[in-house]
Amino acid sequence: MAYRTAAAEPAAVSAEAAARPPHTNPRTPVKLPRRRGASTPWLYLAPALVVLAGLLVYPIYQLGLISFLEYTQAQVSGGEPTTFQGFGNYRTLFADSQFWQVLLATLVFAAACVLATLAVGCTLAVLLTRVRALPRLALMLAALGAWATPAITGSTVWVFLFDPDYGPVNRILQLGDFSWTYGRFSAFALVLFEVVWCSFPFVMVTVYAGIKAIPEEVLEAASLDGASPWRIWRSVMAPMIRPILVVVTIQSIIWDFKVFTQIYVMTNGGGIAGQNLVLNVYAYQKAFASSQYSLGSAIGVVMLLILLAVTLVHLRLLRRQGEEI
Repeated sequence: MAYRTAAAEPAAVSAEAAARPPHTNPRTPVKLPRRRGASTPWLYLAPALVVLAGLLVYPIYQLGLISFLEYTQAQVSGGEPTTFQGFGNYRTLFADSQFWQVLLATLVFAAACVLATLAVGCTLAVLLTRVRALPRLALMLAALGAWATPAITGSTVWVFLFDPDYGPVNRILQLGDFSWTYGRFSAFALVLFEVVWCSFPFVMVTVYAGIKAIPEEVLEAASLDGASPWRIWRSVMAPMIRPILVVVTIQSIIWDFKVFTQIYVMTNGGGIAGQNLVLNVYAYQKAFASSQYSLGSAIGVVMLLILLAVTLVHLRLLRRQGEEI
């Protein structure tokens, strides 16, 4: 029996040597041939990438270019030549105390909108999993109706609802002729209500889809163990749908940081003496109301860099926690 085994081993070795290509060292790794068609997906994506480059890369390039030039109404009309200013527009912008006040107000306002939107959207998403079909359908239709409403239309409706003379909200709350848009904080609160109203449906629908993908056995086991709804959300649902929460959080940060229509319509261009200005409205005033297009472009570049930094930091923290995004 030992003789047969010993004889079989040389036969196996010789068969392996015969299968090996000539002039090949058995210790040298064999290079596999490159798979054909590896670049085929990029060929299919090429038209979309070209369109995205035209719609995103070129406008960003023009925005950055104008921010380094002296570009006012005189240069637009051709009365004066365009000159290169370097970082002069940024120095002028950073030396303006109003810019820092508007930046702080924008950061606080955007953070409040994001937190409120996520809280309302996630709460209603969990509620959708606990109600019957008819209430669920009604809530979904109402939310989608708010989501589909144009921002300028929704802003106009909210201004009417909170109007001190004709609005029903003041009558119901018995606030008399209280003007929501007169005070700085009340005006920001009013705009926050409208932003959350038109933004929470996206969070609600997306999170609800993620919750429905969780196996029913997991939720039933947590319920049988005596976990409260809040504990089930915090310890079971949220960790399992964390990638979805990351997406809706980043989307909300981008949308709420660059709010324009709601502020412009509901506070009549930024409130009394600019008390309700945010960066987007501030850039509009500098670029179009004051014809300082280079300063407006510089504000746009600052906003772009802030959004990129926030997004990258958020993703980096998640990667450190072991999440695959």
